[in-house]
Amino acid sequence: MPLSLNIHQISFVVILLAAFWLLLTEWLRNDIVAVLIILALATAGVLSPSEALSGFGSEPAIILVSIFVLSGAFQRTGLSDAIGAWIEKFAGESYGRMLAIIMLSVAFLSAFTHHVATTALMLPVVLTLCQERGVPASKMLIPLSFAASLGTTITIIGAPSFLIASNVLQQYQRPALGIFSITPIGITLSLAGTLFMLALGRFLLPARDGGRDFSNFYRLDSYFTEVKLLANSSFIGKTIDEVAAKGHYRFSTVGWMRDGKGECNPLGGARLKEGDVLWVHAPPEDMMAFRREKGIELHPLERFGLYTNNRKADEEDPSRELVQVVVAPQSDLIHRSLQDVDFKSRYGAVVVGLWRRGGLLCQEMAGIKIEAGDVLVLQGDHESLSRVSNDPAFLLMVPFHGEVSLRRKARLAGAIMLATIVAAGLNILSLEIVMLAGAAAMVLFGCITPRQAYRAVDAKIYVFIAGAIPLGLAIQKTGTAVLLAEWLQRAVGGWSPIAILLLIFAIVAVITQFMSDAATTALFAPVAAALAQVLGQAPEPYVVTVAMSAVTSFLTPIGHHGNLMVYGPGRYQFADFTKVGLPLTILVALIVILMSLAIWS
Repeated sequence: MPLSLNIHQISFVVILLAAFWLLLTEWLRNDIVAVLIILALATAGVLSPSEALSGFGSEPAIILVSIFVLSGAFQRTGLSDAIGAWIEKFAGESYGRMLAIIMLSVAFLSAFTHHVATTALMLPVVLTLCQERGVPASKMLIPLSFAASLGTTITIIGAPSFLIASNVLQQYQRPALGIFSITPIGITLSLAGTLFMLALGRFLLPARDGGRDFSNFYRLDSYFTEVKLLANSSFIGKTIDEVAAKGHYRFSTVGWMRDGKGECNPLGGARLKEGDVLWVHAPPEDMMAFRREKGIELHPLERFGLYTNNRKADEEDPSRELVQVVVAPQSDLIHRSLQDVDFKSRYGAVVVGLWRRGGLLCQEMAGIKIEAGDVLVLQGDHESLSRVSNDPAFLLMVPFHGEVSLRRKARLAGAIMLATIVAAGLNILSLEIVMLAGAAAMVLFGCITPRQAYRAVDAKIYVFIAGAIPLGLAIQKTGTAVLLAEWLQRAVGGWSPIAILLLIFAIVAVITQFMSDAATTALFAPVAAALAQVLGQAPEPYVVTVAMSAVTSFLTPIGHHGNLMVYGPGRYQFADFTKVGLPLTILVALIVILMSLAIWS
């Protein structure tokens, strides 16, 4: 390709290479990279300020936010748990039936929710099934993860990549993808993936027994914490049995502390009095309920002065959060007590709860020695929790979902989701308006609270999408996509469309192992569309091939977050994913290319 680039093209190429390097090395978070892309494109004059910021109000960004809220309502109403229980009921006893039911069900769920959320929902269900049926978990977890990714290809709302692909097509003056535009391909891929696993994949999967029991590894349903009774507590004067008889709580008391002395034994018929500290194991809902109950407080908050009498203000204060973090295997905190670490002085946050796999804890929280794999529930403001998240002593930080489930709204949530999907399929209004209306309905009808809706939105992904959209716009506006397409045209001159699409699929499949599917699609979809334009062909097969490859390439365990989620519980080795994923990826590539050409050519 002759080096006849103008100043805007040179600026764009520099920004593109810098963005590619940052995304590949993960030196900065993806959302920070996205903001830098926006600033660089506007500052360099490649795009106008309004064009550079257009991603925030774009169709993909609005749809993505709406999907987060809709999915959040599914979780909050318990509908997703009910679906998981239904799948467990019909999975049957034989390995083949388990495999088929789980893969097809997971694929369907992933068509309308994020595939990682689907994998997280089904992981404990599958682990329990494997334990009960005597099936090695390694025989089921790769199929679970792969099915979740395949299911995202059923609708364009299944993965951000398809929303970006649709936006790219609009930039090239083509109609946007409808919600079910890719459904024939997605259904075929899901069926083909299931048949592949039944016919061949099952024999490529390892069968490893005798490892750790992971059946409850992801069931963080009971945390150890301390509860202090204040002067106006309704517990005072009652026994624990009398409190439990009311049915408002599901916590279990393992010990208590009175007048500074702790005991690890049931309270029996002892009457509770002001100042008592109960050592309890409680579900997340009860931990949040303690904070709403008059006269009861989580003892660590009261001890360190974070207690407030205004519970409503405390709950609505966005600067105060509850999160949970996992202690890293090589953390310098291991074997040190919570009191020795002094989280309040070190980070500005307070440990209010702790989950540990296996066994009940019964001692004063301050004296508990930290172990690798412990999950700590922390409360603090944004600044203090940021210090925690940047400390290598912890593996990851996720929100602490302790809101009370609104299970009575499950059917209503299902009806709203169904109505939203039907309306989107009928093209009554534009897709982003339909999805936004569905999300608003979930809030208005009480399937999810406004606070929960905001928490359900993954701001990092939203900001990243907002930065990826103008990147695609810039590659088209500067003419860089056409230059790259013309170079590719000369390189593949005389090739058939199938061969060209196979090359595109292969390139994207390799790149997406090191970058997110959305980032890969944002970088390569505009080039693919320009190549199709130069070749005088419809751009849809080329753009859809890029997006499909980005979300369905199973070459390594690091290609998708769902693979990493099942890696440990399945006791997998790196090569296990390649052994099963490579032939499946080749099958997927052939189906995607042949069907794309048949649908859009």
